[in-house]
Amino acid sequence: MINRRWLIAENPLGRNLKVSDFLADTQPIPRPGPGEFIVRVDYFSLDPALKSHMENLASYAGPTTVGGLMPGGGAGEVIASEHSGYAVGDKVTGPFGWQNYACTDGTDVSRIPAGIACETALGVLGVTGKTAYCGFVEIGKPRPGDTVVISGAAGATGSVVGQIAKIAGCFVIGIAGGPEKCSRLVDEFGFDAVIDYKSEKVRSRLRAIAPDGIDVMFDNVGGDILNDCLARLRHDARVVICGAISRYNFDPRSPDMPEGPRNYFNLVHAHASMQGFILPDLERFHAEAERRLTVWLKGGRIREAVDIVEGFDCAPEGLMRLFEGRNFGKQLVRIAA
Repeated sequence: MINRRWLIAENPLGRNLKVSDFLADTQPIPRPGPGEFIVRVDYFSLDPALKSHMENLASYAGPTTVGGLMPGGGAGEVIASEHSGYAVGDKVTGPFGWQNYACTDGTDVSRIPAGIACETALGVLGVTGKTAYCGFVEIGKPRPGDTVVISGAAGATGSVVGQIAKIAGCFVIGIAGGPEKCSRLVDEFGFDAVIDYKSEKVRSRLRAIAPDGIDVMFDNVGGDILNDCLARLRHDARVVICGAISRYNFDPRSPDMPEGPRNYFNLVHAHASMQGFILPDLERFHAEAERRLTVWLKGGRIREAVDIVEGFDCAPEGLMRLFEGRNFGKQLVRIAA
């Protein structure tokens, strides 16, 4: 029995990801020492931030090296344990990296509650859902009747934010790429309107759909889309910066790096605020987020959006899908049926 792994082969700073940035590797399956347990990893969780981890641009994450294990969260089952808190058969999530079998002492590992699928634990009830809830509710501070705009609305976080906004009584506008994604956001996820940035002018469409302006902007993209939204802020608007996928393929030291938003001074005119966040900074709200998301999910008020690629060998392609706009919802890799 072997432990298949994906290693970092190259640093992709300032360019698109390539298959050659990843190197397949094998090792013997690890054995647990005292206070450790072995997890058979059944799913990899894929997020745009993994590229920043490979480049060592994510200051909140541990350093990576070329030749080191590809980082990333996952979900699976405990198959051997010398840990008093985890038994064989427990389903768990954690930062296991891109490998079939992970040895861990339980740091940052969470047990998956009975009846919850791994896909759900990594999506709506995991980092994705908590990011959506904590960023939107605690920083965006939605009020009934607010007009909410979400960029990257068909992504893992954006699709959840939109549904929370509807629960909060808001008018929800998504920005996504392509007619299929736009239709699904309205028909399946309850968005009031969607702008297809690939075929429509974002600013003029915002003017038509929300003539009175934007109360909450939840941004996953940055670049021109953020700039267009800043031009349409209402008084006391809140702009939540969650991600900036438009910048991820640029070297921050390069003169080609996209400029910041030209319309930032509208924050002054609108008496608005703009705040970024990372999820660990909002840990005090995690339990509340998980509790409320669970209630909404079980009550049918939130739907899951999960996009799964099959097989260990497809992990690099799965990550690249995020930067090519090919995913809808949470991107996962299922290692085995």
